[in-house]
Amino acid sequence: MSAISIGQAVVLGAVEGVTEFLPVSSTGHLKIVEGLMGIPVDDDAVIGFSAVIQVGAIAAVLVYFRKDIARIATAWLRGLTDREERYHHDYRFAWWVLAATVPIVLVGLAAKPLIKGPLASLWVVAGSLIVGSGVMWVADRTGRHKRGEDDTSFKDAMLVGGSQILALLFPGFSRSGATMSTALMLDLDRVAATRLSFFLGIPALTGAGVYELKDALGAGTGAAPLAVGTLVSFVVAYASFAWLLRFVAKHSFNAFVLYRIAVGLLLFALLGTGVLRS
Repeated sequence: MSAISIGQAVVLGAVEGVTEFLPVSSTGHLKIVEGLMGIPVDDDAVIGFSAVIQVGAIAAVLVYFRKDIARIATAWLRGLTDREERYHHDYRFAWWVLAATVPIVLVGLAAKPLIKGPLASLWVVAGSLIVGSGVMWVADRTGRHKRGEDDTSFKDAMLVGGSQILALLFPGFSRSGATMSTALMLDLDRVAATRLSFFLGIPALTGAGVYELKDALGAGTGAAPLAVGTLVSFVVAYASFAWLLRFVAKHSFNAFVLYRIAVGLLLFALLGTGVLRS
């Protein structure tokens, strides 16, 4: 029997799609919803399922940014053989994204027992939601928002890409939240910070999904729930980050900060009263 049913896959796919690119922690929300549905959050099949359906959200990014991605990929391919093309920002940006993915890959492989063990606890999720809110609030307040996407550098990409490790080790911190906060601290404007977060998430999340696919199937998750969850994630994620890009162009991150704190406190209460098990 599959560890996750079709109905549960629909719900989890929708949660993943809504939260993957919002700075509220998709992993944290998935674990909370899994706990409410009685699904063991530290089960290998469940952890694998959560990683695999992220591919649906990434596919939505690929479709939404297909023109940008095609432009960057074309510049990169041309730069491999044409010296003049190597001075183009898109060529360098492609290498930066690949280089910025290396730290999270190395940490993910080295810390896998911790990530799938004690760090998968809902207590960690609750604490990370609140701590991450503080980081985001400070970043939004102190960042000068004066640099655009064309002003990004190799240093920016490495620092922002490296910050994804926080979300990997502390589910609830939020990959989007960590990367956006770091970008804001580097004085990027909110739209540039959000787009950079999206681009840096493509190789990291795709790799995680592909890596976990075999484990998810082998641990008892059926192919049908995985397919349904991934499809729902794709559809919902496309609408979610299209809205996010419009939102951050005119608003601060205050709403996300307050929401994260509220969810974190609620989760602490549910765990403390025994309504949820960690």
